[in-house]
Amino acid sequence: MIVVSSEHIAAIRAHGEKDYPNECCGLLIGRTEADERKVVLETFPIDNAIAEGARHDRSLITPRDLMRGEKHARSKKLDVVGNYHSHPDWPAEASQFDLDHAWPTWSYIIVSVPNAKSADLFSWEMEPDRSRFNREELIIDDSLVAALIQ
Repeated sequence: MIVVSSEHIAAIRAHGEKDYPNECCGLLIGRTEADERKVVLETFPIDNAIAEGARHDRSLITPRDLMRGEKHARSKKLDVVGNYHSHPDWPAEASQFDLDHAWPTWSYIIVSVPNAKSADLFSWEMEPDRSRFNREELIIDDSLVAALIQ
């Protein structure tokens, strides 16, 4: 399960629309609670580093940008708990490419952006054996996120 605020959802949707027709990408900064739910306290947008001609259906976060995001999270005593990206003109479903490049334990929020307007948005979590993604329960809870930011 992953918990986010409506502000985070709006930021992910806006990033997807802004970068259309290319994929956007970013990190989800927060923490994993004792009950194993991930709580997102911040989105961390990153420029898609994949080659120009492939940005419409691929995204890449470079090791340098990942390290920058991890350093930012640590400075706030938080962790990177996942990734978000858009699927322009494609469903908000994790692809084989997404699975091949996924990190265990992370959440992957994907927003579909047909015709430059965000639509479906789902979170995905990889099976421990890396065989597939499962849809993850995504809860929008502004009061919980606000309380944890304090």
